[in-house]
Amino acid sequence: MTITLPKFDQLESSLWLTLCGRALDNRRDHPVLGDELADRIVRTLDYDYRALKVSASSAIYIAHRALKLDQIAQNFVSAHPDAIGLDLGAGLDSRAHRIELPTTADWYDVDFPDVVAARGQVVPAHPRAHDLAADLGDPGWLDAIPSDRPAVVVADGLLAFFPLAEWSAILNRIIDHFPSGEIAFNGYSTFAVKAARIFPVGKAVREIMRSEGFDDPRTPEQWNPKLKLVREILMTREPEVEQFPAGLRWANKLSARSESLSRRGNVVLHYRF
Repeated sequence: MTITLPKFDQLESSLWLTLCGRALDNRRDHPVLGDELADRIVRTLDYDYRALKVSASSAIYIAHRALKLDQIAQNFVSAHPDAIGLDLGAGLDSRAHRIELPTTADWYDVDFPDVVAARGQVVPAHPRAHDLAADLGDPGWLDAIPSDRPAVVVADGLLAFFPLAEWSAILNRIIDHFPSGEIAFNGYSTFAVKAARIFPVGKAVREIMRSEGFDDPRTPEQWNPKLKLVREILMTREPEVEQFPAGLRWANKLSARSESLSRRGNVVLHYRF
């Protein structure tokens, strides 16, 4: 049976890029992430993903980024079984199904009301996961989430849609809400922001991209004294690159020799507070 979701606005529609990227990666002989649920959702929906023009390399990069965020979330909830997990701008992602959540942890997938309603149609329920309809720009959205437990917060692709002043305000509210935790999101260098406005895969979102980008991974430390960089994950140097198709594998290995070149591409930034 084909499911037709309500029409999303332009910002909400950005979820298709990450969803379809993970689905296309799953169709490869040797997927990086292997998100079978994303693939199943895309096949179920009445949506022409081909119009996004997600290239094979873009799908791999999207999946690789998701894998790193999964690993950070998994490590945190394994070390803190009572943790709160937050996926900001979750879209139709099913991260709670990809990681092993302790029975004492709680996971919150946060997105706009229309997206949360769509999640209810296509993302299977999980006993420890909760959908939260909210606008991250609203200071009160965290009131629905317990504040007395450590938290791991992930955001995939979300930084692109916020000026840095707004993004830092969101992070500050999260840091103030929880006693301790970790935050991870994919970074956008100033070069990456410019490139996203040119390359075909960025066409779907270039009009709504608002981030200026930043090149120094320690920049967010200036936003809150509690925020400390754990690791700048330059994806060109990660072991999964060995699974890439030959041409893409060698391009990444060449870029990996240069920190500045690696920062122009896929990067995940990991902080603690």
